[in-house]
Amino acid sequence: QVQLVESGGGLVQAGGSLRLSCAASVRGFIISTIGWYRQAPGKQREMIATITNAGITNYAGSVKGRFTISRDQGKNTVYLQMNSLTPEDTAVYYCYAWARVDYWGQGTQVTVSS
Repeated sequence: QVQLVESGGGLVQAGGSLRLSCAASVRGFIISTIGWYRQAPGKQREMIATITNAGITNYAGSVKGRFTISRDQGKNTVYLQMNSLTPEDTAVYYCYAWARVDYWGQGTQVTVSS
């Protein structure tokens, strides 16, 4: 059983920064990969950034160089530092974890105003 709770979303002006956090509550499983997806209105959910147990990261091309994912394995928490935000980053951001099956958080809204 894995539960994911996101925090840190909100409203920010273009060019600003936000930091998302996802706390994972884990029972009986090991999370091998954890990360972030987002879904904008009218669009499909897309992968933004993931990080494995080995610390290997993967980023979507649209956020590379602006977003940074990090993981505190001791706290079972993953962070997404988002810099140089643009209105195109407006979306619901979902925490994702893979521990034999997919797990999803409830999502947190990020709105970037122009």
